[in-house]
Amino acid sequence: MHIQRSLFEILKSKIDFKKAILLLGPRQVGKTTLVKKLAGKSISDYLYLNGDELSVQSALSNHSLPFLRSYLGNSKTIVIDEAQRIPRVGISLKLILDNFSDTQLIVTGSSALELSESINEPLTGRKWEYRMYPLSWSELTNTLGMPSTLAALEKYLIFGTYPEVVTEIGNEILVLNNLATSYLYKDLLNFQGIRKPELLTKILQALAWQVGAEVSFNELSRTVQADKNTVSNYLDLLEKAFIIQRLSPFARNLRSEISSSRKFYFVDNGIRNSIIGNYAPIAQRNDIGALWENFLISERQKLLSYSGFHGKSYFWRTVRGQEIDYIEEIDGKIYPFEFKWSPSAKVKFPSTFVQNYDTASPKVIHKDNFWEWLGNYPY
Repeated sequence: MHIQRSLFEILKSKIDFKKAILLLGPRQVGKTTLVKKLAGKSISDYLYLNGDELSVQSALSNHSLPFLRSYLGNSKTIVIDEAQRIPRVGISLKLILDNFSDTQLIVTGSSALELSESINEPLTGRKWEYRMYPLSWSELTNTLGMPSTLAALEKYLIFGTYPEVVTEIGNEILVLNNLATSYLYKDLLNFQGIRKPELLTKILQALAWQVGAEVSFNELSRTVQADKNTVSNYLDLLEKAFIIQRLSPFARNLRSEISSSRKFYFVDNGIRNSIIGNYAPIAQRNDIGALWENFLISERQKLLSYSGFHGKSYFWRTVRGQEIDYIEEIDGKIYPFEFKWSPSAKVKFPSTFVQNYDTASPKVIHKDNFWEWLGNYPY
């Protein structure tokens, strides 16, 4: 099954043989396949280098220009995959951009841990940076058609949309378990800031049970029996490894607004369910609200990222318990949304919020209308 990725045309339009194209995202989401296709379509003569290989790590850590000229040859397009595994890779990338004229550099990374720190300064103003995610709703519908994709909705809520999970029908659990054990922590465990691997598991398990709920760092630290600062650092690392994403509270005018807690969601539903070891069908679960909210947040993030969204996303809650699941703010306009699995669920948006902020009409996103929301940007 060939699934056309939304980023392909976007990245293709950025090929200019001047700036590097940097593609970040979790392992196993299809970055390698995409950049090879991009390089092959654009320039047939391209050099592919895998940063997971020790020989490539050694070669690209050598910052001798004569050596790099000999090593890279006359390739007009250079693909460096999993660049975060290469020590001081930013210097190498800068040398290539400075000294190899009319050469297109395409770089991927599965972790923003070391990569962002090492390349941001050397490549300031000289890179196009994008994020890639598991398969998006629009990518699935464009390939499979709306009827088939809607029919598989509950499957996506349970198993997520990693490419191999979608294509290996019948082997979803096996694939997910392999992803969660072999790939999920690979770059994190190689990072020097991780001293307690078992703490990562504890934090992820705690977050998996709190999807859609506010997370207090103090409470989380007590739950996993670790120092608050350590927990905060590990959460930051998990986010930079593209395993989780956070939602901050919207707080501007009202004293009663909560501003100290955060919500955390998993980039993929399947990874969340693998962490708690629950692949039971929807009819046998009591966490459909959490599954639905995580699915919508992750899918909306894909849509906004691929659409060039430059605003911010939030949730809203007051000390009296008034709340709004999700808010987008862009160009001074506020768009509030509530998430409900059932189309018949009763929803009343807090008048306090509507009266105090300039908002668009609030919308309820449920299983009968979500497909429109996941294809509707700009507004």
